[in-house]
Amino acid sequence: MVKGANVGIGSLSEEAGSVVVSLAWCSATGDGDADVSVLLLDADGKVRSDADFFFYNNPAASDGSVQLLGKTPTADGSEDRISLDLSEIPLAVERVVVTASRYGGAPFGELDDLRVTIADRTGEALLGFSIADAGAETAFIFGELYRRNGEWKFRAVGQGYESGLAGLATDFGIDVDDSPEEPAGEPQEPALEAVPSPSGTDADTPAKLLMAVPAQPTTPEAVAEKKRRPRTAKKKVVLPKVARKSLAENEAWRQSRLFPASSLKNDRERETRATSVLLSVMAQVPEFGRRLTTAFGAPAGRMETFTEVSLPHGETPKRPDGVIRVERAGKLWTALVETKTNGNPLKPDQVQDYVDIAARRGYEAVITLSNDVQLEGRPLIDIKIDRRRKNKVSVWHLSWAEVTHQAQMLIRHEGVGNAAHAWLLHELLHYLQHENSGCHGFQNMGPAWVPARKGIEDETLCQGDKRAVEVVESWERLVRQVCLRLGGELGQKVLPVQRAKRGTDPHSRRTALADSFCGDGRLNAEIRIDGTPGFMAIVADLRTGKLRTSVEVPAPEQGYPLTWAKRLIRQLAEAPADLHIETLVLGESGGPRGTLERLRPEPADLLPKDGSRITGFRLSLLKSMGSTRGNAESGFIRSVDDAVDRFHATVVAHLESHQPRRTQPAGAPSAG
Repeated sequence: MVKGANVGIGSLSEEAGSVVVSLAWCSATGDGDADVSVLLLDADGKVRSDADFFFYNNPAASDGSVQLLGKTPTADGSEDRISLDLSEIPLAVERVVVTASRYGGAPFGELDDLRVTIADRTGEALLGFSIADAGAETAFIFGELYRRNGEWKFRAVGQGYESGLAGLATDFGIDVDDSPEEPAGEPQEPALEAVPSPSGTDADTPAKLLMAVPAQPTTPEAVAEKKRRPRTAKKKVVLPKVARKSLAENEAWRQSRLFPASSLKNDRERETRATSVLLSVMAQVPEFGRRLTTAFGAPAGRMETFTEVSLPHGETPKRPDGVIRVERAGKLWTALVETKTNGNPLKPDQVQDYVDIAARRGYEAVITLSNDVQLEGRPLIDIKIDRRRKNKVSVWHLSWAEVTHQAQMLIRHEGVGNAAHAWLLHELLHYLQHENSGCHGFQNMGPAWVPARKGIEDETLCQGDKRAVEVVESWERLVRQVCLRLGGELGQKVLPVQRAKRGTDPHSRRTALADSFCGDGRLNAEIRIDGTPGFMAIVADLRTGKLRTSVEVPAPEQGYPLTWAKRLIRQLAEAPADLHIETLVLGESGGPRGTLERLRPEPADLLPKDGSRITGFRLSLLKSMGSTRGNAESGFIRSVDDAVDRFHATVVAHLESHQPRRTQPAGAPSAG
């Protein structure tokens, strides 16, 4: 579409009653990002209340009409998705505006390939619109859906705001508080209380949205003002960070569990119990069930789940591991579930049978669930879709690592509706992490790992070798799983960074990485952790058998180099003595360097003798990597997990982020 054009959604698909809007962008450096928001507007072009403003801290409407699904990494950037159930949007709402904003004054002109795409309920793309003229704007309206004669239409808008999210929100009736924050010291009596950001800091948020918490009203005017303020969500339940003292007499006493896993003996038992445990918790904890199914096109409604359902298929009935049904306004959404545990692969013919059954019975989706991690642009299983059928079936994949991640995010960081739900999720998490459950995520680098490693040592692995591509794919799966695990533990967005030329398809990118791997024997990755400076780089050098984790800390914009060096050394008080620190110097390959143990008494040794300008510091740790392909104590996967955890806990977590503070709309509702 071109800017200003419009089209009726219903004319593009029969399945457009529910759509997924995707906003995507990328940057040459890989660190460009933005945050999406949605506004519901009435006939006057204003929100009816602040509850019509959806953002990271208010991600879903109570009626399920709007749900922010979060970010997913792409080959050269990220994509943020929004689910819109157009049939559930209140009649008083005439426009749905889809926006994105950047923070710290960063302009959209720094990002490339700004694009909005709309797909129908089955996942089929209907239309797209690219913004090619972004400049100094810090907020953008990508597009809007609006009613016209009972039909929903989409308009490609592409309007930018140099005043950022604050200016955009004000135009649509959201109150904005641009007042500076109170200085440190004796607290005042504020009328507003800051809602903690997803990253756990106040400063590092796209818009630190505030929740009204007035002082106790003592006058009629104050009472009336309190009533006019939008109601906030009631406090949600999260698990305490410190476990209560056990009442057991000794460590040999085992606590009773809702989902015991110690008695599981074979793969069939693991698959059956894992499926039943997961589906039952999804049905009983609405926040969790919706979180796992919304991305697959399921509405927000009453969910029921079933196991071992027999469905006719030719002469022999088929029994999928599970069935998920969601009822909303008398309509049913149904998905068949096929589960594998303990690293067992999915069977293409089995999944194909379920797709055919779903198509005949009018079901919407087939969901596969295993320890494998699906790569971008590479389906785990090639499925044939009969285009002649009116009913379209979507095939989706979940990794057990992603299920664990979502459970951690809810019970440890974001909260659920009540204590019983929190306890159920805690029991589920304990089950998934039990050694006998078989639900441990990606745990094997594959059959190509050992011969490829030997080929690197012998210098016999040549470019074009398929084994090198397989190793690169396994490495990408491992890095994605590391991001899920670390993000779940920290309660922050942790995403892999893909540095590739614009338009490069995933297969070509992996082939180029495989050729590079054959030449230098190194597997490289970068991950971005919200609220921390720089990217964490991970390098596995198969020639030396070493893992290197590192981060580059930019130099502050103000102050003196010696002050920077001293402050950095103070921040690293808990870091290992063998931490390697290198000064980055403008226009040169590198500056002074040394171990933390040597530099602690003499921080001035980090300063260039010739007075060259310092641009930052690189902090690195080396660790021996495991030799086997699995996740045993001596395995490569375990060594990568340990290296990332150690580097983040002892180094990255203690570094200060020199990010500017951001303005915030006031009185916006909170999700917890």
